[in-house]
Amino acid sequence: MKVLLLKDPKEDDDHGQDPYIRELGLYGLEATLIPVLSFEFLSLPSFSEKGFAWIALLEYSSFITDAGQVYCPACTPAKPRLSHPEGYGGLIFTSPRAVEAVKLCLEKANKTEAWKTSLKEKWNLKSVYVVGNATASLVSKIGLDPEGENCGNAEKLAEYICSRESSALPLLFPCGHLKRETLPRMLKDKGVPMESITVYQTIPHPGIQGNLNSYYSQQGIPASITFFSPSGLSYSLKHIQELSGDNIDQIKFVAIGPTTAHALAAQGLPVSCTAESPTPRALAAGIRTALQPHGC
Repeated sequence: MKVLLLKDPKEDDDHGQDPYIRELGLYGLEATLIPVLSFEFLSLPSFSEKGFAWIALLEYSSFITDAGQVYCPACTPAKPRLSHPEGYGGLIFTSPRAVEAVKLCLEKANKTEAWKTSLKEKWNLKSVYVVGNATASLVSKIGLDPEGENCGNAEKLAEYICSRESSALPLLFPCGHLKRETLPRMLKDKGVPMESITVYQTIPHPGIQGNLNSYYSQQGIPASITFFSPSGLSYSLKHIQELSGDNIDQIKFVAIGPTTAHALAAQGLPVSCTAESPTPRALAAGIRTALQPHGC
C-alpha cells in the first residue's frame, strides 16, 4: 500500500535511510517523501557578536523583526546574543531550522572555534529546551545538551519550562516567522522572561507541483497523505485537490501533531489520525491503524 509524506527526506545516521520510510516499511507500507517547504535564513547578524559586518555574505539587505517589520540593518546596531550566554537563562529550539540557523551564524561570524572552546560549555550550564527528537538530535550535534524533547509540542514544552524556570534572565528563542504564539504566551503568563528572534522564514518548495504531478502520474492516488505542518498543508493542498479530483475522499489524511490536525480540520478535511508523538515510530503506527477498517 502506498502512502505519501510531505516532508524532506533525511538519512538516519545509523541506517542510511529516512527513518519514516524505514518504520513504515516495517508495516508493509511503501512511503514516498515529497518536500513542500523551503527556508530562508534571516536576522542572523544580530544573533552574533560580529554584528552586521558580514551581512553581504548572506545577501540580505534587510531582515524581519518579530513584529513583522522590515528594516535596514546598516542603520541599526546589532545586539550580540550567541556570544554572550551570560545574558540569558537558556535556549529554546522548536524546529531543526532554528538549530541550523545557529550553526550557520557561528560559521559566518567565524565563531566556530570560540563555540567549541568556551561558548558551548557556557550555554550548557543553562537549560536548552527542545521540541521533538529531530531537533534534539541536531542540538546534540552542535554540542549542547537538550531537554524536553519528549514533550511533543510547543504547548507541552511551555508547561515543562514553566515548571522548571526560576531565572530572572530571559530565555533566547530563535524561531521562524510563522511561529505560533502558544509558547511565548504561556511563558509570559507564568512570568518566565523570553526573547525571541526570527532567524528563518518558510516559503513553498519550488518543486511542489512538479513532484506531486510525477507522483500521481506514476503511483496513482495514495492510500494516505501525511502533513507535517500547517504551512506545508497550505502550500500543497490545492495541488493535491486538483490531482485527486473526486477520488480525494478515499485518501486518509494524517497529521504529525495537534497543530497540523487543527489546520486540516480548518480546511474541512477529515483527520483520520494524529500521531501520538512527532516520531517515525508513532506516525507509522498511527498510519497503519488509520488504514485499517476501524480507523485511528
